[in-house]
Amino acid sequence: MRAPIALSKTKLLSLTQCPRKLWLETYNPELLPEPSAEKSSLLSTGNVVGEIARRLYGRGSGHLVSFDRGLRAAIDGTRALIAAGGREPIFEATFEHDGVSVRIDVLDRSEPVPKMIEVKSSASVKDHYLDDCAVQAWALEQNGLAPRQICVATIDTSFVYRGDGEYSGLLVETDVTDAVRERLPLVPKLVTDARQLLAQLDEPDVAVGVHCGAPHGCEFYSHCAPPATKYSVLGLGGSKESLFELMHSGYADLRDVPEDRLTSDTQRLIWRQSRAEKAHIGAELRQFARALPFPRYYLDFETMGPAVPIFAGTRPFEALPFQWSCHVETKRGAIEHAEFLDLSSAPPMRALAERLVDVLGTHGPIVVYTQFERRVIGELAARFPDLAPHLQAAADRIVDLHPATRAHYYHPAMQGSWSIKAVVPTVAPDLRYDTLEDVRDGLGAQIAYFEAIDPKTPPARRAALDRALRTYCRQDTLAMVRLVEFFERD
Repeated sequence: MRAPIALSKTKLLSLTQCPRKLWLETYNPELLPEPSAEKSSLLSTGNVVGEIARRLYGRGSGHLVSFDRGLRAAIDGTRALIAAGGREPIFEATFEHDGVSVRIDVLDRSEPVPKMIEVKSSASVKDHYLDDCAVQAWALEQNGLAPRQICVATIDTSFVYRGDGEYSGLLVETDVTDAVRERLPLVPKLVTDARQLLAQLDEPDVAVGVHCGAPHGCEFYSHCAPPATKYSVLGLGGSKESLFELMHSGYADLRDVPEDRLTSDTQRLIWRQSRAEKAHIGAELRQFARALPFPRYYLDFETMGPAVPIFAGTRPFEALPFQWSCHVETKRGAIEHAEFLDLSSAPPMRALAERLVDVLGTHGPIVVYTQFERRVIGELAARFPDLAPHLQAAADRIVDLHPATRAHYYHPAMQGSWSIKAVVPTVAPDLRYDTLEDVRDGLGAQIAYFEAIDPKTPPARRAALDRALRTYCRQDTLAMVRLVEFFERD
């Protein structure tokens, strides 16, 4: 029999996602991959939102329970604060019951019976937040502090930052007391089930499925999934449920799936070209590409959308451009490059828009991949009315490569994806993203931007980030140039 194991709230909740995940993260944490840029970014965002929450709820007072000395010290520190009394809020209050530990973002003690507030860096209350709150409220109740009210504080996307660190109104509370209390009777069984599971010597046999991505992608997916094949059945696209059904039926490679199990023309195209090991290139692409007049402007933006706005006059999660790259093809084979990047920490949007208007001129197609650039230009036009006529005229010149590419091109190496990063290596193998330093995708660009504008970033590091951002964004627009060149060939 295994020795008893203490459960954190997070670990206990993983049982609601998948028992195998709970077992693996308890006994085989070495299988966890290195933290991804996305996870690091989410953690950073959560920390910033947490700091703002403490400022807003504390109003200059309150106690923050430190975790620097470990769980036991945090529990003892919380117990001491509760015993001392007072009406100041306690942040990260840490409790334990029956081997389950929880940390409560805000314990509001302004009234004799406390109020519990869970702070989330999202724009809405999601269902799994209620399970989160239920475990916390259960532990609080078992410690003799049954909360009078349970709330989830989320980001108010209508909030407009006024500047000078004034974030009053950023967070909006939703009372979830009734919904959480309905879940409270389920928590003891959840604890019991977790302990029984962790007493098992053998890893639970749970097949991969849609639960592997709910509510977040599971870090153990590659361990649990069938052995990788050249063309995974998931590359067929379509309903995740139906794809996992195929996998559970024994089909790991999409080429082995019977044709009568395919449900769309897109799946049949992927299946057919993967079996043939060759690309499909529709004649329509040549006509489409050759019809593009000169000059051609290949445009790509990089944007950031922090949960906590950093520039006055902006809203949470608003996609704000800080960089663009534009390859200009004045005639076939004659290509120039223009770009914009401002790492001064000043709001970049106005200067970015003015420079963009200068470079794009008044005629010639503006070539993009997906409609993201059109949306960014439209939002710039709304932000700067004096530039709106020029920006709206530019938006009217946009030509999107994505629909034509998706309709008339497929290469087996794309593995079911028509993202530009999946398509371009099949037509221009020399344009690789995995060899780029620091910045390899849009999320990496956002992270690099925030690091670069941080006053604490050393000049040498800022210069390296500047180079990495320019290289990455330039490659995105060069990729479109090469894609059109490929489509134009006889």
